Amino acid sequence: MSQPQFVSKCTVDALQVAAEALQAGNLIAFPTETVYGLGADACNVNAVARIYQAKARPTDHPLIVHLHSVQAMGDWAADIPTYAISLARDFWPGPMTLVLKRSTLAADFVTGGQETVGVRVPNHPVALGLLEAFYNLGGRGVAAPSANRFGRVSPTTARAVSDELSDYLKPEDQILDGGACAVGVESTIIDCTGDGPRILRPGAITAQMIFESTGLRVRGKFADASADLKTNATSDSKSIQDSDLNNKKEIRVSGTLENHYTPAAIIYLDKSPVVGQGYIALSDFKTPNGVVRLSAPRDIDEFARDLYSALRKADDLGIAEVVIRQPEGEGIAIAIRDRLRRASNGR
Repeated sequence: MSQPQFVSKCTVDALQVAAEALQAGNLIAFPTETVYGLGADACNVNAVARIYQAKARPTDHPLIVHLHSVQAMGDWAADIPTYAISLARDFWPGPMTLVLKRSTLAADFVTGGQETVGVRVPNHPVALGLLEAFYNLGGRGVAAPSANRFGRVSPTTARAVSDELSDYLKPEDQILDGGACAVGVESTIIDCTGDGPRILRPGAITAQMIFESTGLRVRGKFADASADLKTNATSDSKSIQDSDLNNKKEIRVSGTLENHYTPAAIIYLDKSPVVGQGYIALSDFKTPNGVVRLSAPRDIDEFARDLYSALRKADDLGIAEVVIRQPEGEGIAIAIRDRLRRASNGR
């Protein structure tokens, strides 16, 4: 089978060619600061359908629309609340997706049939160069989930994308190599359709950061204790948000199924590894004899950055079982534990 084009030097000219390929209805895998995405013209129903086909992704799972700038948010969303504008100004480009009430531009084939749309501006020079070039050709946005088969481990290198998806792409498609991703776990997804922000998927943008940007306390199970302690919100505003959460229909977003981010290996959490198993833990924890150390990150940020590549390494080595000692604390550690819980669920 013919393979997609692998572009190792993402020059301005190469990104222009990639943008023209997007315009022609082809798929482009590209790096962001979080993970690699598989992109298509967000206004082209046939191109977007190819994303679902390549990933074997259920069609009711919405896609995130990647934009070249904050200003483009208004094309895709309606009734944007003030606090969402504050978040966009403070954290874009960056690892944050805002879920907003959709405009007429956001069609069902992107939103999964929901009345909301997820948008973000990624913080990676290759992604931004591609999005800018596509915008200059008249493109409105690029729909892009992670560039892996549905439910599997997200790729953080171009080589991982190639290993995962090349058999499902066409010669006209491209994989852009922008190096290893700096963050390593997917963007924080924030519901901005209510009176205050609600984290639907945790990531590098934390509840405390959201509070500092908006002055609003983040509600829901992913709210940091630090944000809760420091909030100056009134009891009235708290009750409004609590009521809003209780009455809100759950929004479907990427990466929130109970069984997700799964490698071929079986994942065990917070156990003592034994001979033949793989092991991922902070460098403070020693490797027992006969255990294969897959990653020994020095801090939480490195843990997030290396996690998915370590899980892929286990599969490459044919390791059947991996033990992971979860990092404690808040911030991005919450996102890591969320991904690990889903990766180990039912396995």
